[in-house]
Amino acid sequence: MNQNTATPTNQSNNQANAYLKTRVMSASPEELRLLLLEGALKFARQGLDGIKRVDHEATHSGISQCRNIIFELMTSIRTDIDPELASKVRALYSFMYSLSIEAGHEKDATKVEKLIELLDYERETWVLLMNRLAAEKSATTQHVAPKPPTDAPRSPLSVSA
Repeated sequence: MNQNTATPTNQSNNQANAYLKTRVMSASPEELRLLLLEGALKFARQGLDGIKRVDHEATHSGISQCRNIIFELMTSIRTDIDPELASKVRALYSFMYSLSIEAGHEKDATKVEKLIELLDYERETWVLLMNRLAAEKSATTQHVAPKPPTDAPRSPLSVSA
């Protein structure tokens, strides 16, 4: 059988990967953080499912990938804008990171469920922040361009070669 033959599953995976790559490459920094949070949630749920099915490989894979994403979230926090807030968020991610280590070693569904709860709350908070920033940006851009006065004389246009 030819190994280059594309099966429907392979085509579907290739299309999904292409879509994800395009989504990541065109995302803003805020959207990238949201994608990371969604990825961490996805992998934590896979780890929880692995625990429930007593599938050690799925448990390890899901929780490990979740932990790697949490580490990325934790280490990419900018401290220059609000150091106090950054410290609090980093502490939250540090707690989630530790929780993921414990949950993975102990194969503890309750700890993974708590991790999912925290990640879901963080994701919801991030979405609310993104919506607020978008609304503020929209309000700002509406006020930036003043209308020209209607009674002011117009300067003549000239086209020179």
